[in-house]
Amino acid sequence: MSKRRKKKSHDEHGVDESWLLPYADLLTLLLALFIVLFASSSIDEAKFTQMTTVFNEIFDGGKGVMEQSAPTTVPVPKDSVDVNEENNSYLEDQRSLGEIQDRLDNYIAVHELENQFETKLTDEGLLVTIRDSILFSPGKADLKPEYRGLADDIAELLVFDRPRQIVITGHTDNLPMNNAEFSSNWELSVMRAVNFLKILMESDKIDPLLLSAKGYGEYHPIAPNDTAEGRSKNRRVEVLIQPLVLEDGSVAN
Repeated sequence: MSKRRKKKSHDEHGVDESWLLPYADLLTLLLALFIVLFASSSIDEAKFTQMTTVFNEIFDGGKGVMEQSAPTTVPVPKDSVDVNEENNSYLEDQRSLGEIQDRLDNYIAVHELENQFETKLTDEGLLVTIRDSILFSPGKADLKPEYRGLADDIAELLVFDRPRQIVITGHTDNLPMNNAEFSSNWELSVMRAVNFLKILMESDKIDPLLLSAKGYGEYHPIAPNDTAEGRSKNRRVEVLIQPLVLEDGSVAN
């Protein structure tokens, strides 16, 4: 009899509803999640403001991290900016050198000089190679009179809107040079470079301060010297058009 009364007393207290509180919290969190997903799908000012308002209402108002209307600007290190500017300057200069190369190649093609001239973009700039046979007689450093007009044309093609250093370099083969005028291939290569430079200096459009000449003699061959064809390739004058010179006198890399 006492057992039945005890059971009845327990039933009168009703069902335990304490689980409703965590359930309500879970629904609130799910609602917040859906709001975030909705807003992040295509964030604009209106949606961001709407999301901020809803979150403030859900969490009893107040300013929080969601109150900010725009993302914080992260400062970019100065070194990164400098590197990007240098890279852009380098690419722009390479495009400019490519345009100069196109003009030279067009001149070479029009005058059918493919066997005597060659242009190539290198890490140091635009390199123009001229076979010595079209400019000089064997063992001589004076330009052939019949090709003086060609040298003048090249000088005109080397006039640029912005100043560039131009380096003239003479090269020879390895056959011994010992005549009344030159005692070594080194002297011959230097004088050929200097005489070609003098032609360029006659143009009042080229600043002499941007010109220089040097000679390597037989010591920088581009082909074996054991054949006549190889020696012919090694006898050459090279015109190196370097990167742009900046206003402060430094060279743009």
